[in-house]
Amino acid sequence: MSTSRKVALVTGSATGAGRACAVRFAKLGFAVVVNYSKSEADAHETVRLVEAEGAPALLCKANVAVEAEVRAMVEAARAAFGRLDVLVNNAGTTHFVAHTDLDGLTDQVWEDIFGVNVMGTFYCTRAALPLLKAVKGNVVNVTSVAGLTGQGSSIPYCASKAALNCMTQSLARAFGPDVRVNAVAPGPINTRWLAGREAHIAKFLEQAPLGRAADPDDVADVVLYLATGTTLTTGQVLVVDGGRTM
Repeated sequence: MSTSRKVALVTGSATGAGRACAVRFAKLGFAVVVNYSKSEADAHETVRLVEAEGAPALLCKANVAVEAEVRAMVEAARAAFGRLDVLVNNAGTTHFVAHTDLDGLTDQVWEDIFGVNVMGTFYCTRAALPLLKAVKGNVVNVTSVAGLTGQGSSIPYCASKAALNCMTQSLARAFGPDVRVNAVAPGPINTRWLAGREAHIAKFLEQAPLGRAADPDDVADVVLYLATGTTLTTGQVLVVDGGRTM
């Protein structure tokens, strides 16, 4: 099957910013590939919300850290819709480990975080590139201000997001002018990740001129801008944290 509709694949779109992006693409008339690895019930709700906007949805379970699952997901998108215009690499993970607890940073912690945040983004982008090049599409990576400041849930998390910021630039140089590659770097986002960490977030926001954490739609605003609102922007990491990082 092929479609004249544009198509967006949003990894980690069962909840939070990923879901917000999926729904916003649907509002623009895109068909949406909804991806999840564990949160199946939430992913079905995202599909319902996409379809409520009158857009087709394809649900794909895939752990982005497993290349075979990524390739199967991209092939399913191609088979269902015949094209891919936007890839949003939103799936991410972390472990909360104090930065002074170096002994708590086991090999498994490093592998878990880099497997999803860095290798997962790479696997998805590599698999999607032929489809994106065919339509001069684009990639938006969801990274973090942690990759710019070294402050975040753990040292490996910060390092993974710094790597993702750099990968964004490398891919943009390598695949222009056919494919644009950009990133959005949020500060704290009001999702279930922040539950129980309100005091830490309040301290973070003391230095933010706008004085609040991001909502999922604040992140989606920037993802949609980079994907659909500009044609001469590539290799950029756009910070969305209320002005704390500047």
